[in-house]
Amino acid sequence: MLLRMSTLFLRTLRDDPADAEVASHRLLARAGYIRRAAPGGFTWLPLGFRVFRNVERIVREEMDAMGAQEVHFPSLLPREPYEATGRWTEYGDNLFRLKDRRGVDHLLGPTHEEMFTLLVKDLYSSYKDLPLSLYQIQTKFRDEARPRAGLLRGREFTMKDSYSFDVDDAGLDQSYAAHRDAYIKIFDRLGLEYAIVSAMSGAMGGSRSEEFLHPTEIGEDTFVRSAGGYAANVEAVTTVVPDEIPLEGLPEAHVEDTPDTPTIETLVAVAQQMFPDAGYTAASTLKNVVVTLVHPDGTREPLVIGIPGNRDVDAKRLEAQVAPAEVEPFTEFDAHPALVKGYIGPQVLGSESESKIRYLVDPRVVRGTRWITGANAPGEHVFDLVAGRDFTWDGVIEAAEVLAGDPAPDGSGPLELARGVEMGHIFQLGRKYAEALDLKVLDENGKLVTVTMGSYGIGVSRAVAAIAESTHDELGLVWPREVAPADVHVVATGKDAAIFETAESLAAELVAAGLTVLYDDRPKVSPGVKFKDAELLGMPTIVTVGRGLAEGVLELRDRATGEREEIPVADAASRVLAAVRV
Repeated sequence: MLLRMSTLFLRTLRDDPADAEVASHRLLARAGYIRRAAPGGFTWLPLGFRVFRNVERIVREEMDAMGAQEVHFPSLLPREPYEATGRWTEYGDNLFRLKDRRGVDHLLGPTHEEMFTLLVKDLYSSYKDLPLSLYQIQTKFRDEARPRAGLLRGREFTMKDSYSFDVDDAGLDQSYAAHRDAYIKIFDRLGLEYAIVSAMSGAMGGSRSEEFLHPTEIGEDTFVRSAGGYAANVEAVTTVVPDEIPLEGLPEAHVEDTPDTPTIETLVAVAQQMFPDAGYTAASTLKNVVVTLVHPDGTREPLVIGIPGNRDVDAKRLEAQVAPAEVEPFTEFDAHPALVKGYIGPQVLGSESESKIRYLVDPRVVRGTRWITGANAPGEHVFDLVAGRDFTWDGVIEAAEVLAGDPAPDGSGPLELARGVEMGHIFQLGRKYAEALDLKVLDENGKLVTVTMGSYGIGVSRAVAAIAESTHDELGLVWPREVAPADVHVVATGKDAAIFETAESLAAELVAAGLTVLYDDRPKVSPGVKFKDAELLGMPTIVTVGRGLAEGVLELRDRATGEREEIPVADAASRVLAAVRV
């Protein structure tokens, strides 16, 4: 295919869009690959859509190769299946809900577990029909509160979602492994660096869950890894629980006046002054953080979380633990006089206490551990308050932030923290959706059994942004060859007709050989502008036909490495083909 820049629907920009926060957004917009249509929504322009379709092609080829079959669902979906699984409510404000002219509720699909489940239920009824893997590449809709970072976080996006259906858990394990292998091949072909990390299933439900994260400083996800091979999304990290301590011989709790100590820092300073030999640090204190849980039915519940004072509550870890409830800051101290702001202690907390306020603690709070914490009176703290002797709790919660140097749960060494963008997520859903929607088949003994499922997603549009984010340089985009919108960018510079004739001939010869060529044939555009556009657009191979033609040579450039060489005109096509097909 030959793409002529003189007629291509393309305008490059010299300035960054005002709303562009990250490099991928800036460059994709400046290079004329995408245009903003609405907050969180983008129009794909011809070159951008070619990149998108190349990503889509790679995903489709690997899914087909693993034996999955492609289907396609509508985006406008009925309410009833999502109500049966609870997700009509659980998705909260992220769900686009609407009514048709008859007042019947519908939604724009955020994901399609329910529809796949009902489709298989409609057509299959025997174990002989399974295993089965179906997939689609479809537009999804989620009402992001703050769409940002271009294609990385939008309200409308394209995702490949696939689902496996098996008679038993052993079959699910095999389907999960097949998808995992396919994902590795996909991301390898896309040229993306990735880390496979343990993850939480969230609103999807299910047991085993892994994310494919692209490490990048602009990523919204924090993950951890150890030198010994452990890797997990920070939401899925489990704390190494210390041993319990015998209660015998521990000092009695004692209340001390600690005026003007509403923060951990001020409390530790006073404690060290009062007891200089005790070795008190922030980790010696028990911080009690109050939040409000808003449950799907609208019920509001105060919740207090006890964590070591050297840590803060991690909002994402907390949200993952309490989902589908949402978390809001707590402001209702007047309605709960037992909660003395800045001096809350666990003695008045718990569902069995007079306050009736549920109290959950960090896993490090085990029987026999001693703490400095609030005494439930202004300007007072209690020292040597012993867990399991002086206070109890309703449960344990993994809500404290993970710190660099924390031990890996599997004993493989200290953890380091990194940031990444989620590119794919695979789940073992189990029987949650099959049970809710009554998907059963007859097994080999003629007995009805509930089908077990897996769910597997890849962000197709997000992958375009992630690739742009990871491969650009200071001049523009640098596309990997598998996803580039064209194999070669032929640039004709100068006014001599022979230059354009040679460039035209070379482009035609390359197209005849099966390549896609972007040909800058604009007659009245300066060489400087053409060179800048070539750098910005980012084709992997650039051929310049210009002044060197007088000596019988062209310039061949590798966009990724910057390497340049002069090649004879007579050998130009073969040399370009060799460079492209390395």
